[in-house]
Amino acid sequence: MRIDSFIRAFILVTLFSGAEVSPAQTASPAPTAPSLEQRVADLEAYLNNSARGADAANAIVASNVSGPGPGHNAWMMTASALVLFMTLPGLALFYGGLVRAKNVLSVLAQCLGIAGLVTILWWAAGYSLVFSRGFAFLGGLRFAFLRGVNARPNGDYSYWVSQDVFAMYQLMFAIITPALIIGAVAERMKFAAVLVFVAVWMFAVYFPIAHMVWGIDGWMNGLWNPTAKIRAIDFAGGTVVHMTSGWSALVLCILLGHRLGFRKEILAPHSMVLCMVGTGLLWVGWYGFNAGSALAPDGIAANAFMTTTLATAVASFTWAMLEYALRGKPSVLGFCSGAVGGLVVITPACGYVDPTGAVIIGVAAGIVPFFACTKLKSWLGYDDALDTFGIHAVGGTLGAFLTGIFATASVNPNLTKLPGHALWLEQLKAIGITILLAVVGTAIIGALVRGTIGLRITAEVERQGLDINEHGEEGYMAAG
Repeated sequence: MRIDSFIRAFILVTLFSGAEVSPAQTASPAPTAPSLEQRVADLEAYLNNSARGADAANAIVASNVSGPGPGHNAWMMTASALVLFMTLPGLALFYGGLVRAKNVLSVLAQCLGIAGLVTILWWAAGYSLVFSRGFAFLGGLRFAFLRGVNARPNGDYSYWVSQDVFAMYQLMFAIITPALIIGAVAERMKFAAVLVFVAVWMFAVYFPIAHMVWGIDGWMNGLWNPTAKIRAIDFAGGTVVHMTSGWSALVLCILLGHRLGFRKEILAPHSMVLCMVGTGLLWVGWYGFNAGSALAPDGIAANAFMTTTLATAVASFTWAMLEYALRGKPSVLGFCSGAVGGLVVITPACGYVDPTGAVIIGVAAGIVPFFACTKLKSWLGYDDALDTFGIHAVGGTLGAFLTGIFATASVNPNLTKLPGHALWLEQLKAIGITILLAVVGTAIIGALVRGTIGLRITAEVERQGLDINEHGEEGYMAAG
């Protein structure tokens, strides 16, 4: 009788207490509200763009600031739109104005086609191969098809930006990089060949270099991978974007050969107005490219905004004044080319250098690419139609090197993580690896495409123009 009463009492107590009957199962402690100190630590971490405190990350303590930061997300969505703005319509109009009227739509179509194609590749595997943990040279497939890429931050890259926003921001970089290549091969490459080349090139060149430089376990990620073999830095894409595209552009334009009439006919731009408009759009969009690479609206982003402005304006002025001194006339094309050159050269350095460093870089960006475009191309005889190599390869290489000279921890305290040896030597190593992969990869891909579907349009199509033959449209209708 006593045993039965004991059992009934045990059951009643168990039911009303909410405890599990099975002794093998124990309830998890209920989350508790964070203390005032923990709440303040969360806010400080948000404002400083740093990791949340250990207490706030503890499952027992329910953080009141547990998700992405609204200000960070707002800035990064804006920056993403600005970087897309660089390609569509910025680069499309810049390149479109520099070609002849019969080929203007071909440039626009190539930019649009690349944007769609690269987006598909990025969704399927590209984002994962660049930004998931994997190997020193390439990431894994954890995020293939953007699986698991949601509004929660990926702490490998940002504590306060949603990973889906981060993935879209990086997509815009992936879109513009191969689009830059078309400037060197404008007016003579098949549209189908452009798409096939870009699809293979992204896997062979862009994804590996981007992971090596920016991936959390990348081989050349000097700041964030303590085991990196090359301790180089690249704030916004000097090696990843401009060197890969520029050096690949040189190889591809050599494989294609000269345009018909090269050095025999005047192959002048058909609309410097479009070129100027495109340049302005590129300059505006580049703030998302450079300042956005801070991944926060913080002091480093502010510095990148300032140095980008200084270097670009100085380079534009320097290039045009060189023309004024050497040719007697400063051209609008000179101002535009100098501006783009300044944007390119400051890109890897913008978050690491001070105003004086930015001005020096601007002067160099106005001088070195100027001679690459006006003298080197003439000496070597390659047909880089819109000076992609002269500005992006030469400028990107120059910028990567000068970053190692002028980067200072007084601007970006993260630089204190680097070892004490000369940073410029690490930059030279990264430059060499990038050139090697871009040149060899492009040579192989270009040869394969040429041997299968062919790279170049026929002479008849080239004379008539790509717009009407490749796309069935004309950019400008003749007056009736």
